[in-house]
Amino acid sequence: MSVEEKLAALGLSLPEAMAPVAAYVPVVIAGNLAHVSGQISVAADGSLITGRLGADMDVAAGQAAAQRSALMIVAQLRKALGDLAAVKRVVKLNVFVQCTPEFTQQPEVANGASELLVALLGEAGRHARAAVGVPALPRGVAVEVDAVVEVR
Repeated sequence: MSVEEKLAALGLSLPEAMAPVAAYVPVVIAGNLAHVSGQISVAADGSLITGRLGADMDVAAGQAAAQRSALMIVAQLRKALGDLAAVKRVVKLNVFVQCTPEFTQQPEVANGASELLVALLGEAGRHARAAVGVPALPRGVAVEVDAVVEVR
C-alpha cells in the first residue's frame, strides 16, 4: 500500500503543505537527507491546535496535536520530493511540547507523531527521537515537530 492508501485506511488525509511564517524554508535536502523544519500542530480545518499540556490539554489531546504535526511533515516531504516513495527512512524527530513545569509525559505526547509515521512507513518510519517540554511555542501551539529523513 502507498502512503496515501494507508492514510485513507486510517481516515486521514494530507493537508496542504504550509508556507513558512518567517525567514526559513520548509525542507532542505543535503545529500541523501531531508531536513524538515519544525511543523506546528494544525487541525484539519486549518486552525491552530493551541494549548498547554498539564494546564488545559490532556495527553490524548497532545497526541492528536503531535499526529497533526507529523501529517504536516509528510505533506512537506511530498511537496519537496514530489513522491513519497522517495522517502527511505525517518532518521530522527524532535518533538517540542508546550507544557507546565510539572508535566512529565512528553514522550507519551510525542508518540502521536511517532506512531503515525510507523503506521504510514512501517519499519522505515521507526526513528530516533527527542521529546522536550517547553514553556512556549510559536503562535501558542501545543506541539511542534521537526524531522531528519533519509531520501532516495
